[in-house]
Amino acid sequence: MKVLVPVKRVIDYNVKARVKADGSGVDLANVKMSMNPFDEIAVEEAIRLKEAGKAEEVVVVSIGVKQAAETLRTALAMGADRAILVVAADDVHQDIEPLAVAKILKAVVDQEQPGLVIAGKQAIDNDMNATGQMLSALLGWGQAAFASKLEIEGDKAKVTREVDGGLQTIEVKLPAIVTADLRLNEPRYASLPNIMKAKKKPLDEKTAADYGVDVTPRLTVVSTREPEGRKAGIKVGSVDELVSKLKEAGVI
Repeated sequence: MKVLVPVKRVIDYNVKARVKADGSGVDLANVKMSMNPFDEIAVEEAIRLKEAGKAEEVVVVSIGVKQAAETLRTALAMGADRAILVVAADDVHQDIEPLAVAKILKAVVDQEQPGLVIAGKQAIDNDMNATGQMLSALLGWGQAAFASKLEIEGDKAKVTREVDGGLQTIEVKLPAIVTADLRLNEPRYASLPNIMKAKKKPLDEKTAADYGVDVTPRLTVVSTREPEGRKAGIKVGSVDELVSKLKEAGVI
């Protein structure tokens, strides 16, 4: 079985995002970028399936700017076999919307014919949480979102997923789409020898036009602003004063 894993280049989660002076978006100039953490978990899970003999090949794909090749090399260093870069934008500030991403991924799936697609549940830059579900709809495949555990049993995937009420275990017939949640696994660090080997692994470069997909944005960012800072707290001198303040705040 072949496993396909989409990965996205985002601002490193350790970096504090800065808003542009004109409020038109997030400033990405001279900012450290890395693989979306949920996608990193998806790559790790695919590699573990290969190591367990459940998969023969792991293919990673990224859709965006040319610089996303660095992100793909990270996935290759982790243990993926080959990569596909779909250049769909020239400006690093242009975010390819979920529907366009899903359409391109459908075209990639049609060519690659994987038995399973594992994606991160969402990207930490826009928090859309939509691409996996859209891809499932376009392909007509079953889906298991927010997976915290994945087991492949024959032609079916048994997935434990996190829901509001706790944990839910479902079974989906392969091929299927699985989106990875935070607790699915802990991704490995790429070793120096594997980083060197990754430079020789195949990385094919395509464009959105190659797949006949229009990536023109359908959404317009009206404004972007920093979240409001928390107001300073106050100290109370007694339990009675605490109760009084809580009543004023409408808590009790």
